[in-house]
Amino acid sequence: MISETTLAQLAGIALTGRPLLICDVDEVVVHFTRDFEDFLAERALWLDTSSFALNGNIRHRDGNRPVENAQVAELIDTFFAERTLHMQPIDGAIDSLMEIGTAADVVLLTNLPHSAGEDRRRNLAMHGLPFPVVTNSGPKGPAIRQLAERARAPTVFVDDSPAFIASAYEHAPEVHLVHFLHDERFARHIEPFDYLSLRTGHWDEARPHIADLMGFRR
Repeated sequence: MISETTLAQLAGIALTGRPLLICDVDEVVVHFTRDFEDFLAERALWLDTSSFALNGNIRHRDGNRPVENAQVAELIDTFFAERTLHMQPIDGAIDSLMEIGTAADVVLLTNLPHSAGEDRRRNLAMHGLPFPVVTNSGPKGPAIRQLAERARAPTVFVDDSPAFIASAYEHAPEVHLVHFLHDERFARHIEPFDYLSLRTGHWDEARPHIADLMGFRR
């Protein structure tokens, strides 16, 4: 269930035995939706936020027709190829991760084309983040399970995707889950899960909560 590319990256991560934060990147550390909407606008397209999805919600400005699913996938791949290196951080994300990283291991687990992985690493490094970045495809639960088993310490997973949060709960139910929904236009469509540790859209709330879960408080 884990790709060979992802397995190889996971194998290269050295954990220290400290608490572990596994953190998504798009819409948690860096802006995705804002930049993606700019990217679409350049192509006479727009993003309909009436549901939590991309398929069916990317529409032509002329006639409002939805873009075919195959073209949605092509658009996403093109976006990551062109824009990953230039994505900007969400307020509070960099400082929060750096603070947590003084007392915990941090792994950034991101679903984007593996071909964009180096641009993602360079982008995050330019923003001052020194943490390992693992590119993944498909559900995140199996990778989270592997990391949590290796950590043998309190582990927290942060993501915006309800599917990835559910996958983490399925494969690693002992991991604390923070559902980070930065864009209220999408958050309003998602019912809270009853197994979450926290649902938030702000790092000034997420940071102290994660610190408490890990047993330290700055």
